[in-house]
Amino acid sequence: MTFFSKPWGFGSVVLGSVAALGLIAASTTVRAQAPATPTVAAAHAPVTFTKDVAPILQRSCVVCHRPDQIAPMSLKTYEDARPYARSIKNRVVSRIMPPWHIERNVGITTFKNDPSLTEDEIATIAAWVDQGAPKGNPADMPAQRVFGDEDQTVWNIGKPDLIVPIPAPYTVKAAAPDVFIDFISESGLMEDRYVRAVEAKPGPGAQRVMHHLLTYVQQTLEESEKLVGQDAVRSGSTEMFLNEYALGKNGDILPENTGKLIKAGSKIRFNIHYHSSGKDTVDRSMVGMIFYPKGYVPKYHQISLQTATTNPTLDLPAGQVTRNDGYYRFDTPVRITAVQMHAHNLGKRMCLEVILPNNSTEQLNCMGWTFSWHKVYNYTDDVMAIFPAGSILHSTLWHDNSTANRANPDPRNWRGGGDRTMDEMGFSWTTWTALTDEDYKAMLAEKQKRNSN
Repeated sequence: MTFFSKPWGFGSVVLGSVAALGLIAASTTVRAQAPATPTVAAAHAPVTFTKDVAPILQRSCVVCHRPDQIAPMSLKTYEDARPYARSIKNRVVSRIMPPWHIERNVGITTFKNDPSLTEDEIATIAAWVDQGAPKGNPADMPAQRVFGDEDQTVWNIGKPDLIVPIPAPYTVKAAAPDVFIDFISESGLMEDRYVRAVEAKPGPGAQRVMHHLLTYVQQTLEESEKLVGQDAVRSGSTEMFLNEYALGKNGDILPENTGKLIKAGSKIRFNIHYHSSGKDTVDRSMVGMIFYPKGYVPKYHQISLQTATTNPTLDLPAGQVTRNDGYYRFDTPVRITAVQMHAHNLGKRMCLEVILPNNSTEQLNCMGWTFSWHKVYNYTDDVMAIFPAGSILHSTLWHDNSTANRANPDPRNWRGGGDRTMDEMGFSWTTWTALTDEDYKAMLAEKQKRNSN
């Protein structure tokens, strides 16, 4: 049995520019429930920053909107936020911010560490702006959120038990071609441990020179062979994929009783793609891991791969929106635990469904896209999708190579697939657990019972 079944088909459809843009616009406008309108907001009770707005920003915004982080301005205080009040309202009402681009009326809708705002929170912010953005009583101001990151490194998964950096700082030159480079670091582990959450990231201040960062665990051939058949490790390989980072990404949070084995004495390989940002930038990328307690052995092993890819056939004519379809077959029963879209600047939207062996389909999710925020959507444990062997993951991706795409550097030119930032990609990072037939039947029965209640 193998987990490397290749996509069995690709399709490409070029949509007429005007009609296609209408299709994309129509599809992306349904990603949120009806947002708060000025009429609703104006009728809201008196709202102040210190009492009503600051708690919302502390929960969902200041993790990025604070000094030396990826966001362009701080929102920690009233004085920070007030000049941007109207922009804040526009961004939250349209659900551009916080960046969480899942479409809420399609497929699975509950996720771990979901920072998105409720309709009431959106209405509160809109009302605050419509009422003149008053400060309020300073005594109502909540305490500033403490991140415990002396070096300004924010861990979305929580404080890691182990942080492994690249061996030494690396300087990305102000103006240079894209750099593709590998670093290998000792893990420092003295005993076998199972990972329950993992997150890779660039060093402080280096987000803007990082295209992507892939991490792999290097272990002895003997130990890697033990993982073949339950993990995404090719026979004879000495590496296991660990985690991926791209701009604005959060982390992978594994389900209960699911882990990744990292052996004592293992090494971490960092595969990094840098691009210049206009100034010399020093990076020391790292990966953080949270472990299960010592001695605990989870039953299931997590798999995360680029699946249902459209990369080999991407053909994106100038001035048009193009649809491409990719497929990936699961050889065993599976429990899908997280999904993430990947594209570059022309990406607009992805939908994922699973085609079952009886040719029926089940929708997973649809999501919008911006290259600034690579979000992985970790399902809560009670809603993870369960499918039988032979099921096929089907991705539908749209790319916009027209002038309507503000992120498009040059809508006059054809674009195709490739590794450079100026090239394009389109696939799903899919995370799943391979199941036995017995596990599948038991989980399916539990899910059916839960849904019937």
